[in-house]
Amino acid sequence: LFLNSLKQLNTMDGRNNTNVSHFILLGLTDSEEIQLVLFILFLLIYLTSVLGNAGMILIIRLDLQLHTPMYFFLSHLSFLDLIYSNVITPKTLENLLTSTKYISYISCFTQMFFFVFLGTSECLLLSSMAYDRYVAICNPLLYPVLMSKRLCCCLIFGSYLKGFLDSIINVLCMSRLRFCDSNVIHHFFCDTTPILALSCTDTQDIEIMIFIFAGSTLMVSVITICVSYLSILSTVLKITSTSGKQKAFSTCASHLLGVTIFYGTTIFTYLKPHTSYSLGKDQVASVFYTIVIPMLNPLIYSLRNKEVKNALIRVLQKTII
Repeated sequence: LFLNSLKQLNTMDGRNNTNVSHFILLGLTDSEEIQLVLFILFLLIYLTSVLGNAGMILIIRLDLQLHTPMYFFLSHLSFLDLIYSNVITPKTLENLLTSTKYISYISCFTQMFFFVFLGTSECLLLSSMAYDRYVAICNPLLYPVLMSKRLCCCLIFGSYLKGFLDSIINVLCMSRLRFCDSNVIHHFFCDTTPILALSCTDTQDIEIMIFIFAGSTLMVSVITICVSYLSILSTVLKITSTSGKQKAFSTCASHLLGVTIFYGTTIFTYLKPHTSYSLGKDQVASVFYTIVIPMLNPLIYSLRNKEVKNALIRVLQKTII
């Protein structure tokens, strides 16, 4: 749907027509030495991300003891991160080794579509995971009833649907921009902020639209997470035993760490007008949530989780036997 719309807009005459057939991604640096270092670093991060997320999905699928709502959500988080890393990182690696740094108009907006789709879906998925932890700690006896398979599937479907709708609207609006003076994007991937800054048309309406959609998604997600963890904190403080408190906190620590990194960089980058866009600061933040976070999530949820470690041992023992 969005590709057909882009093709139509790209060939139409009138104010919606763009005179750009491709873009140039400047990347992170002009220094060849630094580019080589970044290529090796990003390649290692990319391989770790792919292996970590694919391994997490495989372990959760193969081990029956992990067939619970918590790990159902975690498997989808790994799935999103696996696709997420393949949307941005391969093209970034290619551009670090080439001098042209070329990306076609269609490829650029396709990258933007999946970036918004996966980012929005992950944002809402993290709030679903917070709600799951709230029910598990605050209502443990009702947990199997409240977190039914149907509800879990609805939460996952809702996250994907909201991400798809947001990305469709975002890309269709962005595709109506004109680029008169330059096709050089001061970034290492096709993000909304540098493309808005590149356009020679009035972007105020589009900025407001993006702010409303991104802001509403973040607001709903952040409120859900905050309310869930405030309730969890209140419940945990009522627990008398030290071991009980430690167990409750340990089940939330990994999720809280992942949420803090993801939301911190996202809010810093997007909930501000493009006129305050800072190339250096925004690129550093972008590296975290596009390249580093997909690698960190499987490490955070596996290294800090005894159940995942034990499941990995069981899977390996079955494979060896």
